[in-house]
Amino acid sequence: MSQTIGIIGTGYVGLVTGTCFAESGNNVLCIDVDQHKVETLLQGKMPIYEPGLEHLLERNISNGRLKFSTDLELAVKQCTILFLCLPTPPGEDGSADLNYVMDAAKHIAVIIKKEHITELRILVNKSTVPVGTADKVRSICRNAAPGFDIEVVSNPEFLREGFAVEDFMKPDRVVVGTSNPKAEHVMRDIYEPFLRSGNPIYVMDEKSAEITKYAANCFLAMRISFMNELSAYCETIGADIENVRIGIGSDSRIGKRFLFAGIGYGGSCFPKDVKALLHSTDAVGTSLGIIHAVEEANARQIQRFVEKVIHRVSNIKGVKIALWGLSFKPNTDDVREAPAYTIIDRLLEKGAHISAYDPEAMPNTKSIYGDSIHFASSAYDTLQDADALIIATEWNEFRKPDFAVLRKTMKYHLIFDGRNLFDPEIIASEGFEYHSIGRLASGLQS
Repeated sequence: MSQTIGIIGTGYVGLVTGTCFAESGNNVLCIDVDQHKVETLLQGKMPIYEPGLEHLLERNISNGRLKFSTDLELAVKQCTILFLCLPTPPGEDGSADLNYVMDAAKHIAVIIKKEHITELRILVNKSTVPVGTADKVRSICRNAAPGFDIEVVSNPEFLREGFAVEDFMKPDRVVVGTSNPKAEHVMRDIYEPFLRSGNPIYVMDEKSAEITKYAANCFLAMRISFMNELSAYCETIGADIENVRIGIGSDSRIGKRFLFAGIGYGGSCFPKDVKALLHSTDAVGTSLGIIHAVEEANARQIQRFVEKVIHRVSNIKGVKIALWGLSFKPNTDDVREAPAYTIIDRLLEKGAHISAYDPEAMPNTKSIYGDSIHFASSAYDTLQDADALIIATEWNEFRKPDFAVLRKTMKYHLIFDGRNLFDPEIIASEGFEYHSIGRLASGLQS
């Protein structure tokens, strides 16, 4: 049965969640405090880059199932289910800042009491929140609207940027934290269209649901950091991390995903969630030493890569560095905790000149770096008289470059590949000195 769903917050998670629920036939009202953003969305314009989302957004706006507003009261009146899709940024101590979530919950409860809404309202924590947040939200609602029928549910998201629409429409699993039978029924109903191929919905207690999100992201970060740590050993002894990856990834107990060595993880989830879980576990005396090591390994990996560049390009002051990739991963314009920024900061500190290109992330980067780096019109445009090329993001368009153009355009034929896009022997045969991750350098120039 079609539901009327409210989405509180139209950031990355909220926009994908609301649009996909509308696509499955529900009436969705998305609320945001940013009037300009709401007006932009009402015109069908995307504030983020996410493949496949713009088409769904336009279609569901045009058919009237997807609406945007700044009126929270309207959403509380009309919508039985209210998804809290709000930021939970890390504080200085690494803990998740819950102010946005708690303020929204209180405002919703106040409206429920003021309007005397006696029908069930379900507040769903879609944001990534620490263990115990559902209890805190429930307490706020009871204090602000005692006696009213408000239920709080945990429903963590597992969306990969660049594949978010696919992940939402065809989820590996849906996790719901609730002990309330009515809330469980509603949650099963709204997710049923996405689970027709047989993928499961797991209903559990709220605390277990909350920690499941953190545990998943920290475990994946651990796999990445393990391979990155191992890559340093491979470089030292002359092994090839790519061969090791293939060898262990074929083990069904391990699997092939998240085993690619590189310059470290970034983005809005892994760094923040690692810090938040560490803060929570340290606070109760059950420190996760292995995850502390993951965070430290991630920081070391990007610094090790940058120092490799600085060591090889002696007298780096004044040299021109071409940089391919700014987003933390391909198929997104998200630059939060992007490894490319660590590279840029260190090279600018050393006096290098940087010419950068990214298919989607240059506007976000311009807002941070301004005129301190050059933004090129294409990948090849970065290369004019470049002393070296650094590849920081594995966009598909970087995988098959015209090496004849690179040879003709670059001042020196020197490549630092932070994503292992190329075969070292082939790059050497093309006349390039090639440094990658976890493999011996090839084509070394005398």
